[in-house]
Amino acid sequence: MSQQTKPLRNVLFIMADQLRWDYLACAGHPHIRTPHIDALAARGVRFTNAFVQGPVCGASRMSTYTGRYVTSHGSAWNFVPLSVAQKTLGDHLQPHGVRCAVVGKTHVEADTEGAVRLGINPDTDPGRLVMHGGFEPYERDDGIWPPGFKVEDNRYCDYLRSQGYSGDNPWHDFANSSMGEDGKLHSGWQMRWAAESARVAQEHSETPYMTRRAMDFITEQGEQPWVLHLSYIKPHWPYVAPAPYHAMYGPEDVQPAQKTQGEKADPHPVYRGFMNNTPSTTFSRDEVRETVIPTYMGLITQIDDQICQLMEFLRETGRDQDTLIVFTSDHGDYLGDHWMGEKELFHDVIVKVPMIIVDPRPQADGTRGQACDAIVESIDLAPTFLSSLGHMPPREWLEGESLESLLHDRQGEWQKDMAVCENTFAFRDSVRLPIGAPVDRCNMTMVRTNEWKYVHIDGLRPMLFDLVNDPQEFQDLGASPDHAGVREQMQRRLLDWLFCRRRTIGITPEGIQTWNTRELKAGIDIGVW
Repeated sequence: MSQQTKPLRNVLFIMADQLRWDYLACAGHPHIRTPHIDALAARGVRFTNAFVQGPVCGASRMSTYTGRYVTSHGSAWNFVPLSVAQKTLGDHLQPHGVRCAVVGKTHVEADTEGAVRLGINPDTDPGRLVMHGGFEPYERDDGIWPPGFKVEDNRYCDYLRSQGYSGDNPWHDFANSSMGEDGKLHSGWQMRWAAESARVAQEHSETPYMTRRAMDFITEQGEQPWVLHLSYIKPHWPYVAPAPYHAMYGPEDVQPAQKTQGEKADPHPVYRGFMNNTPSTTFSRDEVRETVIPTYMGLITQIDDQICQLMEFLRETGRDQDTLIVFTSDHGDYLGDHWMGEKELFHDVIVKVPMIIVDPRPQADGTRGQACDAIVESIDLAPTFLSSLGHMPPREWLEGESLESLLHDRQGEWQKDMAVCENTFAFRDSVRLPIGAPVDRCNMTMVRTNEWKYVHIDGLRPMLFDLVNDPQEFQDLGASPDHAGVREQMQRRLLDWLFCRRRTIGITPEGIQTWNTRELKAGIDIGVW
C-alpha cells in the first residue's frame, strides 16, 4: 500500500452466482438492463480480463476466499472439504479486529474430520468460523433445496413461512416454482416452466431478502470495521424469477448461440463427454434457450435493482465514503454456447467473470469509469481487501496480488500476464467412464494468456485455442502439427507455475531471508573444521 494512501474501513464484497461476464450492459450486452451495476462501473474500475481459478462454485469460491490456487488449497470441486489447515480471508482479518461475515452462499464444505482430529469445537465462535470458511454465518444460505426435501433450521424458509408461504420446503414450492393453469405445481428444476412467474412475491424472493439482511448487518456494525460477503444465489438455476422479472425479456432478446458445427466434428474426448451431458443436450435446443435465457436475464436485472437499493442505503449512512465495493461472480453459464449447458470447462463464457471495484479514496479518482484489460484473477481480491484496509497481505499464504496499483493508476507495477484455472471431471461419469480414466487422473488445468489458452488434461492430448485469430474458441488446435511449438511453450509456462506454488506457508519471506543470521547468532556452526 502506498504511504500516502489512507486505509479504508470496510469492504462490501458482492458476488452473483453463475453470472456471465458478458451479461451486463456495461460489458456490451445489447438488450439487458443493468443501469445500477453500470453505475458502479462508472464510479470504479471494470476489469475486462478477470478470471476465476475453478469453473465450478466450490473450487472457485475456495480460491477467492483463501487467495490461493486450487492446487494449493485442495478443495478441487463442489462438496470437497476446505481443510482446517488453510487460512481464509477471515483468518487474516481477525487479528486486526475486522468482523468478516457472509449473507448468502459460500459453498464451503466443512472439514469435520479435520476438526475432530484437532479437537476443534464447532459450537464455539472460533470453531464456527473454521466450519464456515472464515465467515461469520450472519445469514448463510447456500440454497438449492430439492423438491420434497424438508427444510429446517433455515432462516429464509422461516421468513417465507412467516409471510404465509407454508410447507416443508417453501424455498422450492414458492420461491423456485410456479403454478400452472391446471393448478399443479411447476417445479423450477424443470426448465420448461422458466417463463412462468415464481409463486413468491418479488419482495419476498431470495435476492431482496438477502439485500435487506446485508443492510441489517451493516446497520448493526455501526462504526466497527467489517468485511461483508453479500453472495446472491441467483442467476444460478433453478431459472425461476418472480413477477415482473419473469416477463421482462423475451426470445427476441436472446443472443444467438456461440457455436459451430465444426466443434462437434471431432471433439476432444473430454469435451465430447461434457457435450453429451443432459444440460448440454438440453441447452442445444433453441426452444430451451428462448425459454430460459429471458428468465436468466430477468434475474440479473432483479439483482441490479437490489444494487440500487443497497447503494442508496450506503449513501444515506455515509458508508459509501469508507467502504471498498466489489461486484463479481464465481463463474459463468454456457447457456447453449459451444453446444454446452452449465459450466465445468474452460471457455471464456465460464472462466471470465465480471469484476467491478469501487474505491472511494482520492487516489482512485484517475481510474474512475475505466475498463482495465490487465489479466487479473479472483485470488487477487483477498490481498486487495487486506491492503485496502491497511493490513499487509501475508505473502507466505496468499498467491494473489493486490489490485491497488491498477485502482490507483499505477498500471506499470502490474506484472501478471496469465491466468490459471483448474478442475476435475472425476465426478462426471459421462465424461470419465468412456475415457476409462481413474478418478485420480481426471485433472484439468488451464493456462490463459492474451494470445493463447492451453488446457492440460491428465493422460490425454491438451486443448489449445488461438485467442487472437479465434477469440470465440471454436477451433481446438491441441492436435495441430503446426502448433506443436506453442503447446510446448504453454506447457512450460504451466510447469513453471506449478514449481512456484507457496511451499513455506509457515514462515514469512522475511523470516526465510534472516534464517542464516539467526543460525549464526544461535551458535549453530554447521560444517566448521
